[in-house]
Amino acid sequence: MPVTTLDKQTALIIVDLQKGIVELPLLHPIAGILANARLLADAFRAKDLPVVLVNVDGSAPGRTERPRPAQIWPEGWTDFVPELGQRPGDIVVTKRSWGAFATTNLDARLTALGVTQVVILGIATGGGVEATARQAYEQGFHVTLAIDAMTDRRAEAHDYCLTHVFPRLGETATTQAIIDLLNTRNV
Repeated sequence: MPVTTLDKQTALIIVDLQKGIVELPLLHPIAGILANARLLADAFRAKDLPVVLVNVDGSAPGRTERPRPAQIWPEGWTDFVPELGQRPGDIVVTKRSWGAFATTNLDARLTALGVTQVVILGIATGGGVEATARQAYEQGFHVTLAIDAMTDRRAEAHDYCLTHVFPRLGETATTQAIIDLLNTRNV
């Protein structure tokens, strides 16, 4: 279902748009993803709404069947890309799991600000974005997903999330549709 409204206190959550991840081979050209992320960040900042920049530095400690990459990242790996135009007022969250809520204080920080809705974008659609959306939904936030501001390494994961997962967690929209709603709401 396309996005219908944005609550008075809506936050933007940008997932894993950091130097070490945007350099990976991705399904969609990263320049377009970053451009849309910046448009949304600037629109939220102009309305004095929270912008959350999430990076990943580690992983949950449980055993898995697939080996994990080494946890010693090259210098700058977790740095946010400059295209996001990071500002001093942005909320910065470093996660050590797929989703931005499980291993951080993000829920408490957003709740303290009165946030009731989140708009989520980033990398990877079937990883950090999906996990963050699930966790936000489970915490009681209204969830909107900016579908043209996210990508994945795998087409099947990206497409599955857009078609089957995201409609069950919230509403989806393009960057422009979200900005249009942001600019026309009466709050």
